[in-house]
Amino acid sequence: MPTFFRHKAYINFPMLLRVIGWLLLTEAGIMTIPCFVGMLYGEGSALHFLICIGITATCGFGLMSLRPKSRDMGKREAVLLTGLTWIILSLFGMLPFLICGTHFSVADAFFETMSGFTTTGASVLDTLEGVPHSILIWRCIAQWIGGLGIILFTLAIVPMLNYRGGIQLFNAEVTGITHDKLRPRIGNTSKGLWMVYICLTVLLILLLLCSDMDFFDALCYGLSTMSTGGFATSDMSLGRWDSNYIKIVMTVFMFLGGVNFSLIFRAVNGQWRDLWRNEALRVYVWIILTCFVTFILNIAFRSLGTDWTDYTIDPLFQAVSILSSTGITEPNFNDWGPVSAILLIIMMVMGACAGSTSGGAKIDRFMILAKFLRNEFYRLMHPHAIRTVVINGKGTPPPIVMRTLAFLFLYIIVIIAGAIGLMVCGLPLKDGFFCALSAVSNTGLGTDITGLEGNFSHVADPAKWLLSFLMLTGRLELYTILLIFTPAFWKK
Repeated sequence: MPTFFRHKAYINFPMLLRVIGWLLLTEAGIMTIPCFVGMLYGEGSALHFLICIGITATCGFGLMSLRPKSRDMGKREAVLLTGLTWIILSLFGMLPFLICGTHFSVADAFFETMSGFTTTGASVLDTLEGVPHSILIWRCIAQWIGGLGIILFTLAIVPMLNYRGGIQLFNAEVTGITHDKLRPRIGNTSKGLWMVYICLTVLLILLLLCSDMDFFDALCYGLSTMSTGGFATSDMSLGRWDSNYIKIVMTVFMFLGGVNFSLIFRAVNGQWRDLWRNEALRVYVWIILTCFVTFILNIAFRSLGTDWTDYTIDPLFQAVSILSSTGITEPNFNDWGPVSAILLIIMMVMGACAGSTSGGAKIDRFMILAKFLRNEFYRLMHPHAIRTVVINGKGTPPPIVMRTLAFLFLYIIVIIAGAIGLMVCGLPLKDGFFCALSAVSNTGLGTDITGLEGNFSHVADPAKWLLSFLMLTGRLELYTILLIFTPAFWKK
């Protein structure tokens, strides 16, 4: 046997494609929602969505017809399936943008779809005025599905994956350092997390309906807020209503979106003490309060406040929005000074808690870094001392500590490499760095070219493809995507 084939690792591609077929059928089913919305509003896009449903369902049935000899899936299959799933579902998810008369190029459509599924919230739409309601709801649905994770959603609806590599799939997608298995079967764990996610989303929508929002806007903002995505339905965003009530409600649920859903699940099941015992959650609250106070001081120092909301609701909303990677900004945020801008960058890099819908490197990892450095400084004075990194009263194994440090190093490398790539594509240095950081952290903000409340329509197509890759890499926390490009992945 030739050397090439002798060293190739066996990957069960028929099984992978069959699972992707399941997912395409599911995506086709979800597309019926914007199709119905289009019919309800009398939009021609309803017919276009029917075409998209037909194409997606046909391909799904075609892949489902495959009969793999084995249904077993190992770690390689899990990693490859996770990456392929996000890419393929984005390719089919972009069909409505290409067909429904939004005048998108292929690069624009893929960027918008990937931004949705990864909950980044960056957009290439110059204006949302006149965009069909079906397209607006499809953007928000994509964010909501991607918020907790496409693979996690799959594990909840495809029974055969509960025992055919389900745990590997779970570990490949779910964010964090270690993963809690809440129930004996991984499918039940996925269903439990999704049930919490759905209940919180429904509650948020009901609370928004108590404001001046109509049902459509409440539904869209409920989906995009709970997923910490940040897609809007109007160019004015929340300024369309200018409601403190809406800001307070969204602040609460953006905060919950940044909390580890395993903790929320336990709290719902009566284990309330686990919430405050969790160090990451306490640090999360402390960071928000610190940024909140700093924003207030900046506003006061620059005499930007005109009423009590400028010193209370607005800075708190801003702190939670950025740290949770929702990315909705106050209109006058650029006037808050350089200190606020520095905090914005720090919060984008950091993100919220592991196991949440937020982006960023996650607070949990920076906690390990801080405690590791503290131990190292202690060892400089006491060379023979043995100290471990303790999180939540438990020692963290050295391999996990090393993997965390490697992740943070790689995170910075990916941002720098992305910035260089964007500069090659024509972006200035500051914009390239900030847009790369924004994409990897899934925050969706821009700088001079895009504007904090602008869009990415003026970015060149090669830059859009690169940003799409960075968004996906950041959402799947680097290793899952980058591992595919290593020779070791394809060898036995």
